[in-house]
Amino acid sequence: MSTTQKPPIWFWIISILALIWNIIGVMAYLGRAFATEEMIATLPEEQQAEFLVEYPAWYTAAFAFAVFGGALGSLFLLFRKKWAIALFVISAIGAIVQHIYLFINVEMLDYVMPIVVIVVCIILVWFSRHCASKNWIN
Repeated sequence: MSTTQKPPIWFWIISILALIWNIIGVMAYLGRAFATEEMIATLPEEQQAEFLVEYPAWYTAAFAFAVFGGALGSLFLLFRKKWAIALFVISAIGAIVQHIYLFINVEMLDYVMPIVVIVVCIILVWFSRHCASKNWIN
């Protein structure tokens, strides 16, 4: 059994940034899931149109797995636990499924953010595996 090594300061910086990033994702999910008609009416017209789109249940589930898996993965990374790897993999799969659906079915003007989300998910999977290989997490 290998012993856990003390991680460098940049491990903590990346882990905290990952948590902040994923909390923003959770807030976006909750904002969409619990938006009332009154709240939607206060948004600009183009954003209101986004709330009128009915997504399949599996899309919403993929979105939830992406954001909650990422947030939990970030917490486990901060707790220095290997469960972070599995949670980041779940998050990445959820984000990829969610965004492939959007790429295929929704006319999107801006592809930058969806691509950034997928890239960040993949980087977090790589980072958590790297941390495990360095024995920074166990």
